[in-house]
Amino acid sequence: MYSFGTRPKKQVKSDVASGQKGIVSTGPKRQAALSQPPEQGNAVPDSLPYIVLVGRPNVGKSTLFNRLIRSNRAITHDRPGVTRDRMEGVVRRKGLPSFGIVDTGGITLDAHAAVAEGPEGIRGFERDILTQAEAALAGAAAVAFVVDGRDGLLPLDEHLAAHIRRMGLPTLCVVNKVDGEEREDEQMAEFHSLGFPLLPVSAEHGYNINALCEDLAALLPEGAVEPPAPPALRLAMLGRPNAGKSSLINALAGEERMIVSDVAGTTRDSVDVRFSRDGRDYVFVDTAGVRRRTRITDSVEKYSVNAAIKSSTKADVTLLTLDATEGVSQQDKRLMDMLDTRKTPFMVLINKCDLIPPAALAALKKNVTETLAFCGHVPILAVSARTGTGLKKILPLARKIHEECQVRIPTGRLNRAMEEVLTRHQPPVVKRVRAKFFYLTQAETAPPTFVFFVSDAGRVPESYTRYLERALRKLFGISHAPMRIHLRSSHKKKS
Repeated sequence: MYSFGTRPKKQVKSDVASGQKGIVSTGPKRQAALSQPPEQGNAVPDSLPYIVLVGRPNVGKSTLFNRLIRSNRAITHDRPGVTRDRMEGVVRRKGLPSFGIVDTGGITLDAHAAVAEGPEGIRGFERDILTQAEAALAGAAAVAFVVDGRDGLLPLDEHLAAHIRRMGLPTLCVVNKVDGEEREDEQMAEFHSLGFPLLPVSAEHGYNINALCEDLAALLPEGAVEPPAPPALRLAMLGRPNAGKSSLINALAGEERMIVSDVAGTTRDSVDVRFSRDGRDYVFVDTAGVRRRTRITDSVEKYSVNAAIKSSTKADVTLLTLDATEGVSQQDKRLMDMLDTRKTPFMVLINKCDLIPPAALAALKKNVTETLAFCGHVPILAVSARTGTGLKKILPLARKIHEECQVRIPTGRLNRAMEEVLTRHQPPVVKRVRAKFFYLTQAETAPPTFVFFVSDAGRVPESYTRYLERALRKLFGISHAPMRIHLRSSHKKKS
């Protein structure tokens, strides 16, 4: 039987921790707690105290997590075992100290029984899920023990409660799936035997969520306040299943933060992993493997893929990961085209380069370079999560791409550059007329976007627009960031 280690007991300010507060009633005061805008789903800063959601499979931890952070980050499904890796978010409510919340996978304490009889989505991952939960609990300020009010008290709940008690952490028992006051007494009666303070909630319908935020905040150590979080570079991992995205994150973070398995689709949620390297803060977003939509028949995988695509668009830099042993697939090409079309800052990582001969690796690099001919600014790195090859180059290159995305060029310098570019190579004559260029301005950053005002944009061919982009990249030192070039006609055509 698996078991948690024992943790030292922490002092807390609340009488909830000592079991005296009990059930908290709702009222107008509770409703005021939801006046803040939703949290954006960043990883929990290292210095912010956090509370861990723990429970057996399918008690509603992920739904509760989404409610608390006010964002649908965790994938929720009636199928047990959807959540495997731990997910992090920040709970912010007006009048309460901010704190982190960590969602964990459903814990089955008896691994042998789980393999034979447990939920299908968990089989084979019991030990990994438990390891992730233990890692989260190691530094937790408190525990939110989630149980199912509809199912009642089960033996697995009692076993898990015993392990939580041995850890000595302040604990609130959250009785989920209680849909109103009329059934509170009935659904909560048998959970009093656990010896924890109880609070009935409904994560699905929002019942008592404000009260839950207050009770969880009361579990925090005395004087817990949110420190100013340093800006962290947000990096999204994207690629096909089993390309080694989770392994790369573990190697870069220096810990087994993500569950790694040969089973395709192990990672389902888009999971934030925060870590520091060389005095700089990073947040890696591990995403589910992206397959062709026509091959996706599972609803959970569909949600996972959608979350992966969404995460790539919101990251500062996306790391498109290829499997060196598989080569460049059509799906890889589709992902490249999508990132380029959306002008997403990205690099290509050819992972598992240690598993193919040097000649095959050189040929693969050439193939990737040719495939990326339409966006030649994208850097390509051959890496190996297993041996560490090329890993030291990833983070500095990501910072460089991000810095290039923030470049702002003064208008005077832009127009001097335009004159130089036009002198070097004039626009071609189209229909006996050469387009005149009047001035150049930068419309925005992230990515750098430049607007040329010309006499007639229709007389500037695409090939010359590409020349303008190459010239500006060279002049301004923008080698790897995406760039937008717009041509705007500054006259009205005669009818």
